[in-house]
Amino acid sequence: VMGAQGAVNILHRRTLAATDDTETDTVRARLIREYEDALLNPYTAAERGYIDAVITPSDTRAHIVRGLRQLRTKRETLPPKKHGNIPL
Repeated sequence: VMGAQGAVNILHRRTLAATDDTETDTVRARLIREYEDALLNPYTAAERGYIDAVITPSDTRAHIVRGLRQLRTKRETLPPKKHGNIPL
């Protein structure tokens, strides 16, 4: 739950400390870009099966409506009780 900049500062602190002061900003920017490309996109999560679909914001309403229509006739049925609740 942290942004790319905070994660790079923590994960690559030794690398950033070893660079010159003039190059630190460019190295940090490159590491942030690599971190975002590798971990902060939904397509990687979709490839690994962590999420079901990646939808565009303009299609959000249609997906919500479709899901609610599927649930419209759903009824919850519980199995019958096997035992009574007698005091012991």
